[in-house]
Amino acid sequence: MGGSTFSLSLIFILTASMLGANMANKDWHFGFNYTNWPFKGGPPQSQNDTPGPRKIVVGGSKNWQLNFNYTNWALKNGPFYLNDTLVFKYDPPTNDSIIPHSVYLLPNLWSFSTCDLRRATMVANVTQGGGEGFEFVLKKWQPYYFACGERDGYHCNAGQMKFFVMPLFHQWH
Repeated sequence: MGGSTFSLSLIFILTASMLGANMANKDWHFGFNYTNWPFKGGPPQSQNDTPGPRKIVVGGSKNWQLNFNYTNWALKNGPFYLNDTLVFKYDPPTNDSIIPHSVYLLPNLWSFSTCDLRRATMVANVTQGGGEGFEFVLKKWQPYYFACGERDGYHCNAGQMKFFVMPLFHQWH
């Protein structure tokens, strides 16, 4: 009984801290610490203040690959909003020199933290990231936990190929 209470408490604390980190320091225009504020035209705008849904390439110019910290990328490129589209680009395997990648949606924070793919859902296989990439629309207000599922979670664990987003409503910003 005590172990399950501890686990639930840990999951709640981790979820709250990740959501807080996702929303922190995202130029919410409170306070007076506006670096390089030109005094005219109001406070600086976030790079993600574009109206309407956006298409965001996961990893930017690095795309979806091993040994890139996607958790940091998500924190630096957020906030993400409902109906934004995440584009996963990766080379499909053509020979032994290409390391295959895929995209899985993990069901919860525990699976994300441990890279447990047993209950995850594959949303893009090893060939779907080629060309213009695989597009995933953030349709619901819920946390989305993404990971590469190749090599039984090795890419997720050792290769840092995982991140999560919690899309916001546009009117909140």
